[in-house]
Amino acid sequence: MHRSHWIATLPLAAALLVVHPSPGVAQDPRLERRLDAATLLAVNSVIDSARLQGLPIEPLVQRALEGAAKHAAPAQITAAVRRLAQELTTARGALGSGSSLAELDAAASALRAGVRPEDLTRLRHRRTQSLTVALATLADLVTSGVPPDSAAAAVIALAGSARDDQIAEFRRAVERDIALGAPPAVAASVRVDAALQQTPGAPRKP
Repeated sequence: MHRSHWIATLPLAAALLVVHPSPGVAQDPRLERRLDAATLLAVNSVIDSARLQGLPIEPLVQRALEGAAKHAAPAQITAAVRRLAQELTTARGALGSGSSLAELDAAASALRAGVRPEDLTRLRHRRTQSLTVALATLADLVTSGVPPDSAAAAVIALAGSARDDQIAEFRRAVERDIALGAPPAVAASVRVDAALQQTPGAPRKP
């Protein structure tokens, strides 16, 4: 992630999540070693609030450490951590309170890539088992250039009947096709049709 990404996350992001420090919560020593005192206080207040809400903490720690490693400005690090906390909150709203921490982390990545919250909800309704692989596939497809709507339609179509390994293989096939020059949306459409034909009882794309 380039420095420009941190700059882009600053406007309005800091206002998205209002947090207050929670006394008595142990601080992560990794953050203590990498952040200045003021940034550490601001980041820990976000983390403490997320912990109280039952959100995943490690992604927030990693986001702060990533910013520090890239020598981002303190305000940019704090804003990026707050933005991720908001994405995790949105992800839980879309997937439901029973979602696992891994699912929320993967869903936040999908939201960051441009997937709509309502598509996450549709995916939850379609698949009864863990969504972690499906959500990671969705985020990876969009990052590879597949339009978010096309990626969501493909993964949702597979989610009802395909196994995790089949969904992962679908992603790899799409990425291979893109690397060979296929338009991303076309690659996703062709590969999901092929995958559905090989999956007994699978519905057509929604």
